[in-house]
Amino acid sequence: MLNVSLVTTFFLTGLPHAPALDTMLFGIFLVIYILTVLGNLLILLVIRVDSHLHTPMYYFLTNLSFIDMWFSTVTVPKMLMALVNPGGRAISFYSCVAQLYSFHFLGSTECFLYTVMSYDRYLAISYPLRYSSMMSGRVCALLAAGTWLSGSLHSVVQTTLTFRLPYCGPSQVQHYFCDAPPILKLACADTSANEMVIFVNIGVVASGCFLLIVLSYVSIVCSILRIRTSEGRHRAFQTCASHCIVVLCFFGPGLFIYLQPSSKDAVDGVVAVFYTVLTPLLNPVVYTLRNKEVKKALSKLKNGSVFIQSK
Repeated sequence: MLNVSLVTTFFLTGLPHAPALDTMLFGIFLVIYILTVLGNLLILLVIRVDSHLHTPMYYFLTNLSFIDMWFSTVTVPKMLMALVNPGGRAISFYSCVAQLYSFHFLGSTECFLYTVMSYDRYLAISYPLRYSSMMSGRVCALLAAGTWLSGSLHSVVQTTLTFRLPYCGPSQVQHYFCDAPPILKLACADTSANEMVIFVNIGVVASGCFLLIVLSYVSIVCSILRIRTSEGRHRAFQTCASHCIVVLCFFGPGLFIYLQPSSKDAVDGVVAVFYTVLTPLLNPVVYTLRNKEVKKALSKLKNGSVFIQSK
């Protein structure tokens, strides 16, 4: 249960930058946001209409595209408002609660989903003959549902621990969105226990997922090296390369922010841009430019033949 707080409105300081750069930053982030939404919507459309992409890997990719689209939407529009209008920096107490919950819900769900996707690639490459039976539609649905449920539970813990404390001022959040570390600095109570629990909670989830992903890809590399033909090895490496790129861009900045002993507001704000703004854009870019099957489906979509096949 949330405590009654004297603070009714928080004020986001936004990204650290010179005021003269407001217009340029607004234009850059607006273009990135539009490309992110359109790119992920395009992936969802292509996978939906092309029957050749109705496989476990692309099933999980639809979940990832849906998450990335909303993950960016949780933070970027508010940041854009603050860049063009000083009044846009204000955010009500309960809107801040909702933003923090949504951010950690989608972020932790994506974290779990990357782990499931690495496991899927491990089964596809290590057990190609049994893969279709091991990753049936029911199994895929259960794994996807598990990531969403786990993300929701993880976010409930983060949000409850953050807003159970009293907030009586100041109300200036040193960030461009409501996140636990900068919010806790404004609490009118001892936050050491909360910070430790949040540190351990996020540390266990992020580090655990990252370790499982690394172990999956170590096993994948071992399996790839046993493939006899160079063409087969190249195709297997190419299949996993795109996933590795996105995983590193997502986990690197996140682990830097949440697992460092002391938070530096300016540095955290800049680093957070990588996984809140750039990583959601990387998903459609990487999975279209580096994936022959998706590029082929896009070509058919452009020519209209994919709609004929889907009927």
